[in-house]
Amino acid sequence: MGDFRMPSLGSDMESGKIIEWLVKPGDYVHRGDIVAVVDTQKTVMDVETFEEGVVADLLVEVGTTVPIGTPLARITGTPAEGAEPARPAPRARAEKPAEKAAEKLTRKPEKPPAEKPPAKEPALGFVSPPVRHLARQLGVDTARLRGTGKHGAITHADVERAAAELGPEAARAQAAPALPAAAAGRVRSSPRARRVADELGVDLAAVSGTGPEGAITETDVRRAATAAAPPPLPAARAAGPEAPTVRPGPTPAEAAERSASLRRAIGSLMSRSKREIPHYYLSTTIDLRAALAWMESTNTGRPIASRLVPAALLLKASALAARDVPEVNGFFTDDAYQPSDAVHLGVAVALRQGGLVAPAIHDADTLSIDLLMERLRDLVSRARAGRLQRAEMADPTITVTNLGDLGVESVFGVIYPPQVALVGFGRVVEQPWAQNGLIGVRPAVTATLSADHRVSDGLRGGRFLARVDELLQKPEEL
Repeated sequence: MGDFRMPSLGSDMESGKIIEWLVKPGDYVHRGDIVAVVDTQKTVMDVETFEEGVVADLLVEVGTTVPIGTPLARITGTPAEGAEPARPAPRARAEKPAEKAAEKLTRKPEKPPAEKPPAKEPALGFVSPPVRHLARQLGVDTARLRGTGKHGAITHADVERAAAELGPEAARAQAAPALPAAAAGRVRSSPRARRVADELGVDLAAVSGTGPEGAITETDVRRAATAAAPPPLPAARAAGPEAPTVRPGPTPAEAAERSASLRRAIGSLMSRSKREIPHYYLSTTIDLRAALAWMESTNTGRPIASRLVPAALLLKASALAARDVPEVNGFFTDDAYQPSDAVHLGVAVALRQGGLVAPAIHDADTLSIDLLMERLRDLVSRARAGRLQRAEMADPTITVTNLGDLGVESVFGVIYPPQVALVGFGRVVEQPWAQNGLIGVRPAVTATLSADHRVSDGLRGGRFLARVDELLQKPEEL
């Protein structure tokens, strides 16, 4: 048991604002369950709990900004520990104090606490409210999953894994047949769907849900709002007070303030990085003829939505190279370097309102190219929609920025502390290439490395870039 506190969602974060609670008092949560949506200076993200038990109380109201470390919710022990108070033994006769004490001593071993938990522990396949919320968003039927959590409970990771393996279309096909929302006597809908319905003036009772068990999703609400748009009203009525105000997003003033806040946060962090980290920079030009030829061959016959792009190859090569050269993959904290066993590849994403974030693709070195491509699309989409998760922002071990789509030929980035390296890629260009005494034209990209001289040097940095080059010459092995 313990308190769920406002987490640190980045080295530059000082406070956060609660945007939405995904649990309520009485809900049972597991470690890793998403319980709240938090707005930082950079983005809006889902936050999971590190405590397990029953939500006893929500301590911070929606819309409140609090510093890092502030208790947000109180989580008590599991139902087995706190569901039933101890019952006093019945008094059949008057007893002397000495006799009562002796009887208590003899009774104590007869009713050990261990006898009760089996009846109170979560049942096999238990699904907490936050996990159900995520499953509905991703179109995953939890009844078909095998939980890997405590006592076989279905976890946040189980749902994400199922969604990634099945893909969007398969996940929707797997979901239980939709039921009318009124079948259960109430409207089943996600918190986000209810909020969007309020904004768009949509009556949830009139919406047909496509989520598991007929649950109404955000997409259902927006589709209903579009389909039910009434014909133009007479000018006098349209201007009347009854006309609903549709506000799908922030006002220009709110967007400008958020952008300014994000710029200030990035500027402060980058100033600290340049002031405290002794950067050194390296660059190399990589021949992509083999990589692009393999990619074009692989994409042949594929639908557009599942085709690979050069960025996926560059990210996978960077992840594998970071694993092979550990001096660029980790954190410098407390005056010491801590290499990471995993490669959580931070990907710089430009936000629509201005600024950028660099959330992580976890264990990028272990993912297939296709799965890495799916994770990249999903990450970019959620980053721009403000639906990132705490771990995605807090634990990238090395960051990659790719400005090729903006026409930039090379980029020398600033390290994101406490990381110790940043990789940059420019646009793919055709250029003269001399090999074996012959000159031809090859597609090539400039790769750069910004690294921390307290941890590595030109030798290690050069090995990293050379390894990236070597991997891209054998794309079929990525």
